[in-house]
Amino acid sequence: MVFSPRFTITNAIAAALTKIERAQGFIEAANLSEDWVANMQSQALVLEAHHTTRIEGGTLTLTQAQQLLGGQDVAGADPDDQRELLNYREAFELVAGYLGSGEPITEGLIREIHKRLVTGVRGDAAVPGAYRKIQNYVVSGRTGKTVYTPPPPDDVAPLMTELVAWLNADREESPILTAGISQFQLVHIHPFVDGNGRTARLLSTLCLYKTGYDFKKLFTISEYYDRDRAAYYDALRSVEQRDMDMTKWLEYFVEGLATQMQEVRERGEKTIRHDLFLGKAKEAGLKDRQLSLLAFILEQGRGSIGDCEKHVGGNRRTLQRDLKALVGKGFLREVASGSTDPTKYYEPLL
Repeated sequence: MVFSPRFTITNAIAAALTKIERAQGFIEAANLSEDWVANMQSQALVLEAHHTTRIEGGTLTLTQAQQLLGGQDVAGADPDDQRELLNYREAFELVAGYLGSGEPITEGLIREIHKRLVTGVRGDAAVPGAYRKIQNYVVSGRTGKTVYTPPPPDDVAPLMTELVAWLNADREESPILTAGISQFQLVHIHPFVDGNGRTARLLSTLCLYKTGYDFKKLFTISEYYDRDRAAYYDALRSVEQRDMDMTKWLEYFVEGLATQMQEVRERGEKTIRHDLFLGKAKEAGLKDRQLSLLAFILEQGRGSIGDCEKHVGGNRRTLQRDLKALVGKGFLREVASGSTDPTKYYEPLL
C-alpha cells in the first residue's frame, strides 16, 4: 500500500496558513537584534523541552527546566525526568542541523531522533532507536483505560517505509501541512515502545526546518498543546473518528502554530517599539543610568520607586530625581494604583 492522507483545505486551514506565512515574513524582514533573537531562542528551547516532556508525564517545573538546561544541578528532581529534558536538547540539536538542508528524511534519521530522546531513561526501557516488537497501547492517565491500540508490530516497518517515502515525494501542498501530517502519522503508527509523542513532535519540526520554515527557532508548539491537553488529544483522536480524515487534526495543528507565531510576532513588534523608544531617549541626551531605568520600566510595563530600587539599583533619592526627569521629558508618566494603595507607579509614554 501507499500512504495517502485524506484531508480538505478548509477556510480555517487556509486562514491559519496565511497567518503563519505573514508571521514568517515579519520575522525574516524585521530588524531584530542578534542578542534578542539569541535570548528568545534560548527561552524557546527551554519552553519546548519543558512542555514536550510534561505532556508525556514529566514532573519538572519550568524553573527546574531552566536551571537544568542552564547547567545547574536540580536537587531532588527525578533523575529520569532530568535525563529526558537534557536528551531533548540533544535531539533538537540534531533536527536543527537540517535547517534548510532539503536533504531527504530517512527512517534512520527518525530512529536517531528517538534514540537521542530516550537513551538512558528508565533503564533504556524504550529500546532507543529500535522499532517495537511488541504490541503497545495508549492508556488514559486519568481513567487507566486503553484509548488507542496501535497497529501490530509486524506492520510497523512497512508503515514507516510508506511514511518516509511520502515525506520525500514531490507534492504541491504547503510544507506546514506536511509537518502536521507527519506528526499525526508517527503517533498513529506508534513505532517505538515509548517516546512516540516526543519523536512525532520533533519530526514535524524537522519537516518545517528542512523546508526553511524555522521561524528563527522561536516557536514552541508543545507549549500550545500543553495549555489544553484534552484538546490536543481530541484533535489526534478525531482522525480515527472520521475514518482517517485528517482535516480536523490539521485545523488544530495549523491554528496552534499560527497562535504561537502570532505571539512571537507580537513580542518582536514590542521589542522594535521599545528599541525605537530608547533610541529617541538616547538622542534626547539621557544619561546611561536614566536609560537603564527607562529600559526596565519598558520591559515591565510599569514600575514603582521600590521596583526600580530593587531591580535597577542606585540611591533612592537619585532614582526619584531620574524618574522626575523622565516624566518631565515626556518619556514616563505617573499613575496611581488605586484608592487602597498609595503607591505611585511610572509607565512609559510610548
